[in-house]
Amino acid sequence: MVAPGTAVREGIDDILHARAGALICIGHDEELSFLYSGGIKLDIDYTPALLYQLAKMDGAIMLDQNATKLRWANVQLMPDPTILSLETGTRHRTAERVSKQTGALVIAISQRRAVVSLYLDGAKYMLEDIPVVLAKANQALATLDKYRTRLDQVSTRLTALEFEGGAMLHDVLTVLQRAELVTRMAVEIERYIVELGTDGRLIEMQLEETMVGVAADKTSLVHDYLSDPAEEAFALVLDSLARLPHQDLLDFGCLAELLGHDRKVNTLDAPVSPRGHRVLGKLPRMPKLVISAIVREFNGLEDILAATDAELEAVDGVGDMRAKDIREGLRRLQEINLVDRYLQT
Repeated sequence: MVAPGTAVREGIDDILHARAGALICIGHDEELSFLYSGGIKLDIDYTPALLYQLAKMDGAIMLDQNATKLRWANVQLMPDPTILSLETGTRHRTAERVSKQTGALVIAISQRRAVVSLYLDGAKYMLEDIPVVLAKANQALATLDKYRTRLDQVSTRLTALEFEGGAMLHDVLTVLQRAELVTRMAVEIERYIVELGTDGRLIEMQLEETMVGVAADKTSLVHDYLSDPAEEAFALVLDSLARLPHQDLLDFGCLAELLGHDRKVNTLDAPVSPRGHRVLGKLPRMPKLVISAIVREFNGLEDILAATDAELEAVDGVGDMRAKDIREGLRRLQEINLVDRYLQT
């Protein structure tokens, strides 16, 4: 709502450039009106120029929940004085208490320091200059690119080991850990993109390009190696993985336990066998329903690789042409994977 390119941000920037201050409250009038004391009722369409003009008065400016209407101007807000506030200035203390009491978005613009503070449900965030946010986003993108390269390397190694039947739990957990780290870094960059607004379009395009296939590969990995194949257990593991503290994410014991293995197992010596979701998912034009049907029919990737054309054709949704495509696709994938491993080493 206050990102660059929005009408609210334009009004905020006008106030900042004029070295003025303001207290702006965005929310439902019915939920805030009990705090009002005095003021001028407006009920007119919002424009950045009007917001700037109204900020010349001392009181708060009240906008509707969509920030499309200017409801009131020059309002004195009277929040509960017993609500704890760590702010020292009158404007910022009022903003924090109103936010905590009503859950509304309150914007406090400091005249002396030219700083914009946002308050929402009691949480405070200070808007940073666009060049600063852009620099942070670009630095995070460069780091993400390195992490993605490493993820691709360990993922390629795991695929080769799956074809050879030599995958260990350590290899699986390495890919899972890297995929989750990449995902978390992407979430951080998405926050920068939100704050950048229209200025973050190029960052968003780069992020989308970098993250292609990560979510699908992580999902397939969990499907392949989770000890309990039930759909409820799968959803729970993905949710638990996303909530895992960073320190636990670096601990292979925690990750092994998450997949249903003994926490104390030696991951380097624990052989595991994939069900086949991940490798089949790499084949072009393979619907998820067909992949699930193949996995249910065969006892793991090793059996899928050893299956004859007739056995594949018998699976619901496969048929003659798709069976040949699967056989050819698996052979080609194996060859490409071997070349990739050779180039990486």
